[in-house]
Amino acid sequence: MTYKQNRICCINPIITGFSFLSNTLWKNASIQREWYHFLMQRAGFVLVGGASTRMGGDKALLRLGEATLVESAAGKVAAAVQCVALIGSPERYGQFGYPVYADKSPGCGPMGGLQTLLQLGLAEWNLVIACDMPRVSSIFLNALTARIDGSPTQSTCIVPTGPDGPEPLCAIYHASCLPAVDSAITNRRFKMRDLLLKLNVLPVMSYESAVFTNVNTPADWTQLLAR
Repeated sequence: MTYKQNRICCINPIITGFSFLSNTLWKNASIQREWYHFLMQRAGFVLVGGASTRMGGDKALLRLGEATLVESAAGKVAAAVQCVALIGSPERYGQFGYPVYADKSPGCGPMGGLQTLLQLGLAEWNLVIACDMPRVSSIFLNALTARIDGSPTQSTCIVPTGPDGPEPLCAIYHASCLPAVDSAITNRRFKMRDLLLKLNVLPVMSYESAVFTNVNTPADWTQLLAR
């Protein structure tokens, strides 16, 4: 899928199947359901709406090699699920060419971003990653999304779990998680790990905790560049 196709897919996934809609086969209801499921099963999102107060500047725009952190994260997500969008300020991040959706619950941290993307209703399964986890690779994200097909029917969240516990900011959330997220925001319970207690989590064991190291401070950034 080309870069342009990726943007079209996220803006309006149904457009991708327009030519198929015009076909007489589309009149078959079962084919409609199968094609819709194919188009809408997976989407990916990068959370870029953090305040970055400890960094002293917008960490999403920090440049690592030839790309900013947000560009790097979006590229890795796109390699895993093809369709990717950003959750954050359209004015600030629209320059990168991806669809950008403003956080509908600002001040709620990542929980607000998760609520926003689930309310979009673009897909059944939603791969979510924070922009400040530069060591997460596309290979890892591909392996994580591969768990969707074999997940138990009751699972609503697929979460990497390592020595430091679950990693809810590099995880896959089913559309059915939205009521639990809405409730958490209503009750001002913004801790992502607390949310997992309300979901049917499928843990994916990972023994490389360094993969999930995020960049919060100038010292973290210096340390990352030194490696």
